Amino acid sequence: MTARTLYYAPGACSLAAHIVLEEIGLPFETVRLDLAKGDQRAPEYLAVNERGRVPALYEEGWVLTENPAILRHLARSHPEAGLLPEDPRQLAIADEWLAWLSSSHHIAYAHVRRPERYSTDEAAFHEIRAKGAETFGDLCTMTEVRLSNGGWALGERYSVVDADLMVFWLWARGPVVGFDMPDRFPAWTAHARRMAGRPAVRAAFAREGLTLPA
Repeated sequence: MTARTLYYAPGACSLAAHIVLEEIGLPFETVRLDLAKGDQRAPEYLAVNERGRVPALYEEGWVLTENPAILRHLARSHPEAGLLPEDPRQLAIADEWLAWLSSSHHIAYAHVRRPERYSTDEAAFHEIRAKGAETFGDLCTMTEVRLSNGGWALGERYSVVDADLMVFWLWARGPVVGFDMPDRFPAWTAHARRMAGRPAVRAAFAREGLTLPA
């Protein structure tokens, strides 16, 4: 491994860390995992991250996992990139965003995407998916309201939070949930389109083979 390596899966939550690494602009390498093929459970990857999830970030002899931790670490290690505010209250709001997305949006989406995590009864999967989609939709509505000022998540300042929001907009648009994002969440869609204009976002999407917001 090189001095910095990101283990990711295309379109997974690791996309946020991928974007932030591009924003920082320092050299890094990537290792692509195919979750459908079970690469995350391969012994080689479990030696990197015993939890068998993405992302994982290798840096000079140690490994960091969990998306909010990776995003904060990258931003704080490279303050020149300006990806987190210095003001304590603004920093607390950034932390609030990251915690909320991780503990609510991600979990609700997982109920739709991975119902087997929440029941061994396949007959219950439909209800788990349906309730997960309903909850995810409610959370997306809350996100829409918070982004209705027309700026970035923290107002005028771009941050790691915006990279994280890109993940959940992409998931909401995707085939698992299939929301009509421009019609149902126009402010969040405007945010995603602004994100699509950033070179770092375009580079990460190209590497992962993803379609940019139109």
